[in-house]
Amino acid sequence: MFAAVTDAAFPVFALILTGWLCAKVNLMPASVTDGLNRFVIYLALPAQLFGAMSHATLSELVRPGFFLAYGLGMLGTALCFTLVSRNDHAPVTDRIISGMSATYSNAGFMGIPLCLMVFGPAGLAPSIICTLFTVSLLFAVSILCIELNHLKDGRVMPAIRKVVGAMLRNPLLLAPIAGIAWSAMGKTMPTAVERFVDLIGAAATPCALIAIGLFLAQHPARKNSAVVNRIVLLKLLVQPALTGVLVFWVFDLPRLWSLVAVLSAALPVGTGPFMLAQIYQRDAAASARAILLSTVGSVLTISLVIAWIGRPTVN
Repeated sequence: MFAAVTDAAFPVFALILTGWLCAKVNLMPASVTDGLNRFVIYLALPAQLFGAMSHATLSELVRPGFFLAYGLGMLGTALCFTLVSRNDHAPVTDRIISGMSATYSNAGFMGIPLCLMVFGPAGLAPSIICTLFTVSLLFAVSILCIELNHLKDGRVMPAIRKVVGAMLRNPLLLAPIAGIAWSAMGKTMPTAVERFVDLIGAAATPCALIAIGLFLAQHPARKNSAVVNRIVLLKLLVQPALTGVLVFWVFDLPRLWSLVAVLSAALPVGTGPFMLAQIYQRDAAASARAILLSTVGSVLTISLVIAWIGRPTVN
């Protein structure tokens, strides 16, 4: 199992290292980082979100207990970050993104392969739901919080119109909504269009990880900040523990679904917070380092979770 976890984590390290080396040998200048980020934000990631949602059936998505357990695990972890960071003087937008980092699992790139390895085909549906929940709903909530924070006018209706307008212009929110609409129509996507979407979407994660490596090389840090340490500890320890309490003692869920939720919550930080920091032109250093360090730490923590799972009983 340990070897399987390292196999899943190694591509993450390798892609970040590739970007870092490309920057160090001046193969890719700083201007490339901005272009690569724009490609991920406006093309690759929306295509990935649209493709994922267009293949998800509505019956798969209607799992109230699972949603509540996994979502409350995220919310509780974010509230823990808010509590321990209450004396920080960082801008609110930066704190929102850091709070998102503490709850944003690398569900698609690492989570789905690991769940298939541990649980077999039966683990695919809940792992896909965890991925969609993370990359769609958590993204939407984080953007909504940032946009609300940017409003200076106390009037309600103008504020609502401005927030809704900003969200409707965001491709990371429009793409999954369009995917759900397509899935609801029950129509088969033309093969050529589906391959086009899949090709662009497949580039999202590797390009984002290479962009993180470029960023780390261009913005080196001498030591980890307290914010990064908090993010990593909350992500790898608090979120899976809190999710475990919810799925086993609060909500009545099938054992396999409960175990998938815990494993997904234990995953390292994904690339979403880094991309969100780039969208809002904030300092992405904390997100970038949290992704790297949590991925390193997850080799141990995920191995322990899988050892604890053992042979899950499917009911």
